Amino acid sequence: MLSEVDLSRTDLNLLVVFEAVMRERHVGRAAENLSLTASAVSHGLKRLRALLGDPLFLKTPRGVVPTERAEQLAPGIADVLARVRGVLASSEPFDPARSRRRFAVGAPDGISSVLLPPLLADLAREAPGVDISIRQVLPKEGEATLPLAWKDSLAALESRAMDVAILPFHEVPVRFMSQNLYVEYFVIAAHAKHPYLRRPGLTQYCAQEHLVVSHAGDPHGFVDSVLAWQGLSRRVALTVPNFMFALAALADTELVAALPRRFVEMHGHRFGIASVAPPFELSPYAVSLVVPNVAMMDAGIAWLVQTLRSVSQQAAA
Repeated sequence: MLSEVDLSRTDLNLLVVFEAVMRERHVGRAAENLSLTASAVSHGLKRLRALLGDPLFLKTPRGVVPTERAEQLAPGIADVLARVRGVLASSEPFDPARSRRRFAVGAPDGISSVLLPPLLADLAREAPGVDISIRQVLPKEGEATLPLAWKDSLAALESRAMDVAILPFHEVPVRFMSQNLYVEYFVIAAHAKHPYLRRPGLTQYCAQEHLVVSHAGDPHGFVDSVLAWQGLSRRVALTVPNFMFALAALADTELVAALPRRFVEMHGHRFGIASVAPPFELSPYAVSLVVPNVAMMDAGIAWLVQTLRSVSQQAAA
C-alpha cells in the first residue's frame, strides 16, 4: 500500500492509463481513447511500473497482456477511479436532464411495483440518463413493533446502501424525514370468473382456500388476526414470497387473497384478476417515503424525493 508521502507525489492519471491499457490490451488503442500519444502512455506505464515494482503488461505480437500482479490490482484501481469520479460528479450542480447518476430505492414489491411504472415514464421524459436500482426491503420476521420491524431498512439508508426507502411505516427517528405518499387499502382478489366475486360475504370468504404473501412462508397473516377476533378462521392453502407471484398463482387456481388495492388495479388485469371489497374491516395503511435528513443536502436526492412524491400522486389518482 502507498504511504502518504508516496501518494502525495503520485499522479493519479497513471491509474487512468493503467485502466485504459487494461481494458484495451493495446498501448496504441489506449492512447487513442485517452487522446494521448502512444509514447505518453508508454512513459506513464514506465512510471507506474517503477512505482508498483512490477512489469504490469507484457508485449505480444497483438498488443499487451496483463501480469498476474496487474490482474490483482485491476479491481482496486477500478474502485478508486469510480469513487473519484463519483466525488467529482457530485460536486457539479445536479441537472436531471444531463445526469448519468444511479439511485437505489428500497421498497416492498407491493409498493415498488405501483410506483415504478409512473417513475420510469417520468424519467424517460425528464431524466433519460438517470438509472434506478430497486431494492426489495422486508420487515424483520416475527417483529410486531413497527420501528424494530423496519430497523434494517433504516440502517441501510444511513449506510447509503440505498438512497431512499418507501415503507408502510412513518414513525421514524428524528434523524430521518418521513413524508406520506398515499394511503393504501386492501381488496379481496381472485381470477375474474371466481364464484366468490359474484357472491362475496364473510361466510363465503372463510369457506375459500386462501393465498398469503409471506417471504418466510408464515401462513398466519394479519387477516387471520382480524378473523380470530370474531371467532372465525380460514385455510391458507398457499404462501408465496411476493405480490407478483401472488397474481400469477391466483390466475391459475381457485384461491383468493387480500392484496393492496392499487397494486391489483395496476397489474391485476394482465393476469385476469378482479377484486371486491373485503367482507370485514381491514385497516388502511400509509405508504411513506423515508430518507435521512442529512441526505436531503444532496441535490440529487432532493430531486429524487420530489419526483417520487409527484409520481405517487399519479399512482394514487
